[in-house]
Amino acid sequence: MGNPETQVNVTELSDEPTEAELAAIAERRKLRIRGYITLLKDPNLNYRWRAAEALGNEGDDTAVQPLIDALRDPFVDVQWLAAKSLGKLGDHRAVEPLIGALKSEDKWLRTGAAWGLGELQDLKGVDHLLPLLKDKKKIVRKTAAWALGKIADDRAIPFLKETLLDADVDVREAAQNALDSIQKTSMKKNVDTLVK
Repeated sequence: MGNPETQVNVTELSDEPTEAELAAIAERRKLRIRGYITLLKDPNLNYRWRAAEALGNEGDDTAVQPLIDALRDPFVDVQWLAAKSLGKLGDHRAVEPLIGALKSEDKWLRTGAAWGLGELQDLKGVDHLLPLLKDKKKIVRKTAAWALGKIADDRAIPFLKETLLDADVDVREAAQNALDSIQKTSMKKNVDTLVK
């Protein structure tokens, strides 16, 4: 049907990239990541915080150490985003530096570190997150409760129950959600054990 000269051979068209195209994409990604890592040390604060945020979205473990180093940036905007990006990357080399960041005087770094530890779901973080349930700043208490729910370790239960009495409704809600998450995880573990 139709003019044979204008018919397209469908087998020649493909949505699948060629090996050369995949290699070019990978090379561009490497260059982009290297560029972001370089920007983490730029004198311009705006570039540093944007780079810290972008590296978390790239999912590349070459960014872990530069982001750990960025936890000591002179500006909390960069520190906070570096902590969150470390959580997104899911590399457990970040656990100890994030635990250290929980001791910061700045609420935003404590919040970012708690969020990062929650994302990493490493049991080492539990004992260090528990004191944050009593932090002066509600955003820190709320994020610590959320993180403990993500980690879902039974040791947090009595502390989270106590947090249900917090003066702030958002903190109480985060504590209840964390308790629900821990209960759900425990039930799943029990079912998995019975099935085996």
